[in-house]
Amino acid sequence: MGMIATWKTQLRTTFTDGDPAIPQWQYEFEKGDDAGYFAVDSAVWTVHSSMTPTVAGIRALLLQALHPGAMAGVHAHSSFREEPLGRLANTIRWIFTVTYGSKVAAKKGSAFVQHLHTRVHGTYVDARGQEKPYAASDPDLLRWVHLAFTDAFVAAHHAYGGSIPGGVDRYVAEWSHAGELMGIEDPPRSEAELRVQLAAFDAELRDSEQVQEVLTYIRRPPLPRSQRLGYRILFAGAVATLEPRHRELLGLKVPSLGPVPLPIRTAVRLVLGVIRLGLGPEGPAETAAKNRIRRVSAQ
Repeated sequence: MGMIATWKTQLRTTFTDGDPAIPQWQYEFEKGDDAGYFAVDSAVWTVHSSMTPTVAGIRALLLQALHPGAMAGVHAHSSFREEPLGRLANTIRWIFTVTYGSKVAAKKGSAFVQHLHTRVHGTYVDARGQEKPYAASDPDLLRWVHLAFTDAFVAAHHAYGGSIPGGVDRYVAEWSHAGELMGIEDPPRSEAELRVQLAAFDAELRDSEQVQEVLTYIRRPPLPRSQRLGYRILFAGAVATLEPRHRELLGLKVPSLGPVPLPIRTAVRLVLGVIRLGLGPEGPAETAAKNRIRRVSAQ
């Protein structure tokens, strides 16, 4: 196997939790009897089929970690220490299923995630120092995770991607379907609503030893040597898109040489272009979904 072929295989395994083959579930999106929640020219499809979700995923994990209830669940119930890329692979599968799958597949995939949440519960110390119970199925925690993902997708695409059909408002409105599938009542349907709902959590966010422990794994996951420099650039790109108040809580700074900021945007776009080259212009999940939509539309 040549060096390029080896690199491409290593790149694919990063997104599939170590499996060198393309997961069979990505081909399953060709099945189904409806077109799904999102059209090929939708805002959601445009954003999620680009490479910017690679940065958005890092940003979402950073932001989600600041809520002590969400952090307690990850710290106590997640295998991030042994398999830090496993959570990434599972999250990618759910996002792909909602984005590219039929409505039936999206509902089943979301129901499966909700079932897993029933096992995640415990107590945590909130920002006021009080011990509180939590469960991954709590409406507030589900909302926080949805808001963090939505904000991350929007911010990363604005910084490193192209235009969004209909703009941010359309993306937020369309992706509200994902929130509803996870049982969230009245998820944001515009950028303004997204900002208001995010701000409502400000008083609950805090740094902690748990946050810093998880941060070490997000900052330096166990990647092949060929991917480490690229990941460091993507991590810096994710940090640069965070709100200053969130960066400060995490203890992170935008990389710079003294007072001079580094050209992060150019570097991130270069790395995303290289990843696209390695993975190909269109993934099997997207191709399978398009085949299903064409079949359904022709009926």
